Amino acid sequence: MASVHVIGNASAPHGQEQLANVAAALERRRVDAEVHHPPTLEAAQEAARRSVAAGADRLIAVGGDGVVNIAVNAVAESSVVLGVVPAGTGNDFARALGLLDGDVDAQVGRALGEATAVDAIKTTHGWVASVATLGFSGDVTAHANRLRWPRGQHRYTLATLLQLPRLQPYPVSVTVDGRRVGSGSTMLLAIGNTAYFGGGMRICPAARPGDGTFQVIDIAAVSRLRFLRVFPTVFSGRHVDRPEVHADSGVVAEVQGAGIDLWADGERLGPLPVRLELVPGALRLAGCPG
Repeated sequence: MASVHVIGNASAPHGQEQLANVAAALERRRVDAEVHHPPTLEAAQEAARRSVAAGADRLIAVGGDGVVNIAVNAVAESSVVLGVVPAGTGNDFARALGLLDGDVDAQVGRALGEATAVDAIKTTHGWVASVATLGFSGDVTAHANRLRWPRGQHRYTLATLLQLPRLQPYPVSVTVDGRRVGSGSTMLLAIGNTAYFGGGMRICPAARPGDGTFQVIDIAAVSRLRFLRVFPTVFSGRHVDRPEVHADSGVVAEVQGAGIDLWADGERLGPLPVRLELVPGALRLAGCPG
């Protein structure tokens, strides 16, 4: 096989073990791959960039959405194929693309499979694979990233409960394809290339990473009690039927605000203002079912 590089976050819980398991699965398939063991996410960013610059034909991301985001920022709009072995807390990108099933051998097999063109969102601060968000969701993600226990969806559930007493509206201005959307104050704003964030919440249920548009979800500024009625429906995607929720779609969004951070793929993306543009087929993703 052509040049294959593997990145992960060796400092994450079980990160070294996950990389070793992937390396072993590649060896069983007689694939000669260069496996990087960066000790931090920052080092993983450098390893991904170096891999692409060195002529990698395929970059396999081992970990959660943060590692996927690093790989996406290295390979977007290039000929390098992206493979994903989901091994993180949220795995929302892998969930949306049907890449969660199977053991490590099956996941490595998919990461070596044929490539499919997949959309991504290009922003002022870099690329987004899944969902860009701010407000309560960003606060929850920041809190979840500080927690060492529990793992998976339960971490986001706990962070949500801990963050609720600090619930507040955020003054932002949002335009989508040149038209103003929302009321100018939001509890939660999400712009999704895919449906999921927060470890399986269907925040943008109509988002499809191959249809050339993103979905925009704005939960208006409401009382804490009313928000508590709306937010649980995010898990099923039924929140879009609520009067407090505005759903839209488009290809270019601009979000204005002061002192507010935008989050994406489980990590801090950067401060407002931010411009986001959907780029069709920006990624070549391996192993997508269908």
